[in-house]
Order: sequence, then C-alpha cells, then structure tokens
Amino acid sequence: MTTEPLNLLLAGKNTATRKDLIQQSLTTLWNISTWSEDENFGRFVELLPKADAVVAGSIKGTWPSAPNLKLRQVPHTGINWVSPNDMPKGCIVCNTFGHEIAIAEYILACMLDLAIGLSKIDRTFKKDFWADYHPGIGPNHLELYGKTAGIIGYGHIGREVAARANAFGMKSIAVSRTIYPAPELASFKTMADIDQLLATADYIILALPLSDETNGLIDADKFSKMKSDAVLINVGRGHVVDESALYSALLEKRIRGAAIDVWYQYPKDGDADCAPSKHPFENLENAIMTPHCSGSTDAMRDRRWTFITSNLDRFARGEPIENFCFEGTRPDV
Repeated sequence: MTTEPLNLLLAGKNTATRKDLIQQSLTTLWNISTWSEDENFGRFVELLPKADAVVAGSIKGTWPSAPNLKLRQVPHTGINWVSPNDMPKGCIVCNTFGHEIAIAEYILACMLDLAIGLSKIDRTFKKDFWADYHPGIGPNHLELYGKTAGIIGYGHIGREVAARANAFGMKSIAVSRTIYPAPELASFKTMADIDQLLATADYIILALPLSDETNGLIDADKFSKMKSDAVLINVGRGHVVDESALYSALLEKRIRGAAIDVWYQYPKDGDADCAPSKHPFENLENAIMTPHCSGSTDAMRDRRWTFITSNLDRFARGEPIENFCFEGTRPDV
C-alpha cells in the first residue's frame, strides 16, 4: 500500500458529479480531478497522463499516451466499445454491476403485465366502467404460476430473475457459456441447447452482452422455434435480436408479446425525435416499449458507486480488484 496519494481522474458528465461522494467514502489517499464533456477536451488530454486511475465510460476523442494509468474503472456494465488496444499496456479495465436487482424486478413486472394485462384493463375500465366488464367474471387473464422462464445469459441479472420467478411458482431454465452450480434456482443447459429452451419457455429473457457471437442470435429461425404464446423480454442489447424478425413475429402474432428495453437506434446530440427502430413497434399492442431504463433506480446508483469506491481502495492497497474485464495492450511511452 502506498503512503503517497494516488491520482484519480473522474471523467464524464455524470461521473464528475460524484467527486464529493467518492472523496468522503474512500479510505485510501487520492488526489481527485474531474473533467466533463462540457469542458474543452484539451483539459482531459492534460489530466489523463497524470492519472493512476480513471473512472470513465465512453469518452469521445483520441486518448493521449498515459503510461502511468493502471486502472480504468467503467461506471456501468457494457464495455463493447473499448478493447485492449485502446488502453495502455498493463492498465486493467473493470466494469460495474449493481443493476441486477432493479432489472429483475422490471422483468417480473413485464411478465405480470403481459400475463394479467393490468395496464390495459385499467385504461378500459376508466373509460367505460362496467360496459365491458362484469364483477368477478372478467376479463380473464393468465397466471405466472406453473409457467417456465427461459433465461438466455445467466449472469448477475439471470440469477436474480430465477430467484424471483421461482417465488411465483415458475420453473426456470437457463443457457449460458458458464454452468453455475445453483440447481435450486434453475436447471442448466449450454448455449448449444438454446433451441430446446426456446421450444419450452413461456417467457424468454435475454440478458446477454453484445458480441460477435450474440449479434443477431435471435433471428427468424429462432422465432420459429418458440411457442405461439411465448413472450420475449430483452434487457441485454437490442442487436442480440434481429430487428425485422422481432417486428414480424409480433406483427403476425407468431409470439404472444414482447417487452423491449434495449434498442437499435439511440439519439445523438440531443435528437429526441430519433426513433428506436426502423419499424413502428409503437403501433403494436403486444409490445411493451421502455427507453433503456430497466435498471434506473437510486438504489442501483448507490450500489454502483459504493462498489467503485471499494475497488479504488482495493487498488490503492495493492489488493486484487473485482470485475476484471481485460488488460490494456497499447504500448504507451
């Protein structure tokens, strides 16, 4: 453990605002600098080479040589936009979770709404009162009890989903690159068995990162394997599912419904009118659409920044840091 303060750069608009919180929570010695996208990029270029560690997501612009940099802590989960070649040799890149509880609750809420139709029933009853309904008789709806949740990608989110689904009396099955010893939560298959899961599951939950292997994984052929009353819930990345195949499956009602929180097009430079897809999912009654917000809770943010602070302390003490992703290979001098 060093007795001299290390240099920490908090880079990015949201990250820079956490300076006071981090400074109060750290138990090791750090000099903390901040930079936001509102400032000139030249200041970032000036600060980074002095940093031993940086907390930063995706920062546009060419990063300068930074031979002192030994840790890049990403303040969220996805890191598909950065590679070992982008970071100085020996710099460890870590990500951050903490979102799995909020997302699992979102998934169960979607499952319940698509089973019960609560939001639709509410809108209809407020409009027409008893015209379409009879007390104690209708409208009929489905139950989650006894249904099967098929989880594709059994990481932090998948395990939380299985725990909650099981509490509703559901059966959970999962496919993943890694087999976890948790039979009390879910039965496991490998990714080679994905077609079996698709043919069995009533609710198919996608909690996968985007990679060469997962891009377009759920295509028209995969939709043909699903039950006609299956529901797809995507909280991983939009492009894991073929955009046109998903729209067609919903439009033609070859599956019962979908809840989509991750998309194919995102706004740039404040373009709030950017459509999330080239297809009009907003016109489909069997699709729930949300703006990539399934993990957005204050408690999630607290968990993430508590983890980040702890990881910085571990780094300063020379202890193993958590959530290792990869090590940089760029030969900075």
